[in-house]
Amino acid sequence: MAEYVFGVDVGGTTVKMGLFDMDGNVLDKWEIPTRTENRGEKILSDIAASIQEKMEQKSIAQETVAGVGIGVPGPVEKNGIVHKAVNLGWEEMNMKEELTALLGGMRVEGGNDANVAALGEMWKGGGQGHKNLVAVTLGTGVGGGIIINGEIMTGATGAGGEIGHIHVEDNETEACGCGNFGCLEEYASATGITRLANRALQAGDKDSVLRKGEVSAKSVFDAVKAGDELAIEVAKQFGDYLGKGLGVIAGIINPEIFVIGGGVSKAGEVLFDYIRPSFEKTAFHGSKNVIFALATLGNDAGIYGAARLLL
Repeated sequence: MAEYVFGVDVGGTTVKMGLFDMDGNVLDKWEIPTRTENRGEKILSDIAASIQEKMEQKSIAQETVAGVGIGVPGPVEKNGIVHKAVNLGWEEMNMKEELTALLGGMRVEGGNDANVAALGEMWKGGGQGHKNLVAVTLGTGVGGGIIINGEIMTGATGAGGEIGHIHVEDNETEACGCGNFGCLEEYASATGITRLANRALQAGDKDSVLRKGEVSAKSVFDAVKAGDELAIEVAKQFGDYLGKGLGVIAGIINPEIFVIGGGVSKAGEVLFDYIRPSFEKTAFHGSKNVIFALATLGNDAGIYGAARLLL
């Protein structure tokens, strides 16, 4: 009888790991460095060694472990094939087969990190009680995960849910990290908000607290809460782009709830005041009543979602 499951969230700097019981209670969590040198050849063996070490520490027999779920920053097919994880140095590989072999035959399930985090928020976070959910992570970039009827939408090659690369602006001259121009990520991420603020500051001489210190997504929304006019204009631009993008998604997916996470979400529910007007203007009437909520699992969403892949 299985008693435990491991959840693994692979990032470009660290690998977050969690040990869970079968009800989804976290029993232990820890991190190891992500060794990306030599095209990340040591990453999976490091993960396997760390899991086996934890099992020895806690006297956990392999037959009592349901398996290991793993989320990685790249497209992942249901069969475990990863199609290039740039931040890890990986080219195409069958992550599921390789990690299973390293773990002595233990069951492994894998997915894209943003999709897996969305599953975690549905299971134990801000999306609890909902089976049709879109999770949006507003961090350095814009990540996304789509859950339909409780299942991750992966798409043909595992690249489904790339919300940050919806095209929202025709007149952009700076390229997105993906190489395209005018992606949602260029305006709704932390770096995108900073870009919008710097452009607003350079475009005129309107007085603003943002002229007196470091410009960041946090400083913009702190200024918004203090009533700064220029910061409010920037927040309206941010909200217009993000609301439009989510309105497009709602017309296709018809979710019950959008769960907003990532560093920008620390601004709180004030974000929704700027997202909703554009969303309601854009969304099909059958999707206008969608709920907006903040993510609650923070950096643990990935390990929860990875564990849920097994359960």
